[in-house]
Amino acid sequence: MGEILVTGATGNVGRHVVVQLLAADTAVRALVRDPATAALPEGAEAVRGDLADPDTLERALTGSGTVFLIWPFLTTEGAPAVLEAMARHARRIVYLSSSGVNEDAERQTDPINQLHADMERLIERSGLDWTVLRSSTIASNARGWAEQIRTTHVVRGPDIAPTAVIHERDVAAVAVHALTDDGHVGAKHVLTGPQVLSRAEQVRAIQEAVGRPLAFEKVPVQVAREQMLADGRPPALVEALLASAETRPASNVITSTVEEITGVPARTFRAWAEEHAEEFRQVRRGPA
Repeated sequence: MGEILVTGATGNVGRHVVVQLLAADTAVRALVRDPATAALPEGAEAVRGDLADPDTLERALTGSGTVFLIWPFLTTEGAPAVLEAMARHARRIVYLSSSGVNEDAERQTDPINQLHADMERLIERSGLDWTVLRSSTIASNARGWAEQIRTTHVVRGPDIAPTAVIHERDVAAVAVHALTDDGHVGAKHVLTGPQVLSRAEQVRAIQEAVGRPLAFEKVPVQVAREQMLADGRPPALVEALLASAETRPASNVITSTVEEITGVPARTFRAWAEEHAEEFRQVRRGPA
């Protein structure tokens, strides 16, 4: 099978994939921009490379039989060259996509789902064996609210349609099965958490975890845009996120895929909030 190459290895999902592969006694290679600062767990081989530059991938891919791919860009412009490089070395790819992708639609309802649909088509034509993990909103996205919660106790933003938020560790657990078991080749797994939650309900779960009153306040798109830009997010990402917030339909889809594949029920968002409660608690200042 060769080693498994994990892209996005320092991110919210990728880091858990690395940890869980190591726990399964599987050889892991992590693609990172700077191995010196990656802070990966012991046992993972950090290899320098960047998906934005396919020429840097050769060393990381040599000897790698399977790749876990998180595509971090807002276009597929560089994807064909990356997939060509992967096909020269690996035989299988597991791609983290979105549960919002509509298999039957000629065009998707928002730019982020369109990106994932386009990536899926490129992967299917790459010559690699593939598995697609169509994940609902990942719980760790809520960490972006931490500063607002700590300082104002109010989360302000556009009211994105409710969805069955999923714990990143559950996404990683399914990914590990797909990376290590040939039985998932050709599958498109839809992954969700056990409850459909609005943003206000997510904030309420964090409130219960931290033990103090919090609130969600819907704001106009222009206000949200200004806040996201002030937070330092790239303008192209801000526009994509806001377009998704405005056009993405509500989804009541809840699947049992996590439990069917891993044998363990999907974790609740409340469980995630309790695990991360300290990140949302008010910063305590020391004595003057």
